[in-house]
Amino acid sequence: MASLRFVVKRLLLLVPVLFGVATLVFAILHLAPGDPARIIAGQRASTEQVNQVRRELGLTRPLYVQYVDFLTDAARFDFGESYSISQGAPVRSVIADRLPVTLELAVYGQLAGIFIGIPLGVLSAVKQDSATDHLTRVGALSGISIPIFWSGPLLILLFATYLGVLPTSGRIESTLFLPDHWTLLGRQLPLTGMITVDTLLLGRFDAFVSAARHLLMPALVIGIYSTALISRMMRSSMLEVVRQDYMRTARAKGQGAKITVMKHGFRNALIPVVTIIGIQFGTLLGGAVLTETVFGINGMGLTIVRAIGSSDYPVVQGTVLTFALLFTLVTLVVDITYGYLDPRIQQ
Repeated sequence: MASLRFVVKRLLLLVPVLFGVATLVFAILHLAPGDPARIIAGQRASTEQVNQVRRELGLTRPLYVQYVDFLTDAARFDFGESYSISQGAPVRSVIADRLPVTLELAVYGQLAGIFIGIPLGVLSAVKQDSATDHLTRVGALSGISIPIFWSGPLLILLFATYLGVLPTSGRIESTLFLPDHWTLLGRQLPLTGMITVDTLLLGRFDAFVSAARHLLMPALVIGIYSTALISRMMRSSMLEVVRQDYMRTARAKGQGAKITVMKHGFRNALIPVVTIIGIQFGTLLGGAVLTETVFGINGMGLTIVRAIGSSDYPVVQGTVLTFALLFTLVTLVVDITYGYLDPRIQQ
């Protein structure tokens, strides 16, 4: 396992990354065209009314003062109140409501990529230059080349319009009612916000089936690219490993091909694949913007699109920094996994 010193060192390296992201987000938003005061006051509002709103939002203060206040508040994970998305509501509560939606979608997409892409990559490497290998490589190249804004409507057209077996949008049937808490040992506990997890906690298997049907297409769309990239990387890494001397030595000692590949080759081949998995999780969070827009899922991706359109600075800043924090934490997990797969990396 990774040592405490190794973990602390990686955590300290996250600080300048988050600082840089916060600075970049602040600069881009304040240099971008658009006036949130005008949007809040309305297009028919007078100049005096717009200026009054601008003073209430603190937009009349010097830019460096706004920047220092923003960094101070961001360190406490306080991004102020939403201008328009949930007017008057704390951005922190907006993120807390919609982050689980995006995380659930990204996790399922990543799991699809891992459990489909890794076996396909190993199979393609073991059966190099066979029909299976060629078919897998063509499928992977196709998956990498297909954009989400094209594959999403295509799957909706196929499974929802023509076949009628899956719903087109949303997270669960509108006729199903779910309470806002679940009970454990007589205590009422809040739900997680992940619809499939919550329906299981509530023991509502009919609702779970509905939620799974609604999430199947979005997870498949967001997982296609991940599956293709992981399978390609797994194939390349496994082909490099099977040519190593220790693999030939193991075969020379009489070990079977399957045991040699899985016992000696698989773990070493996973190291570069873990990197791709970590990077892909961040990509999946970004891909959720398109996926949630196509399938009408009210998560972080759809929220940030609406916030940008309405110049809701606090929501945009909060969501982008949350995505950055999640991505850096995933990077930390990848580094720790490196230390487990190859302890020499910690030295």
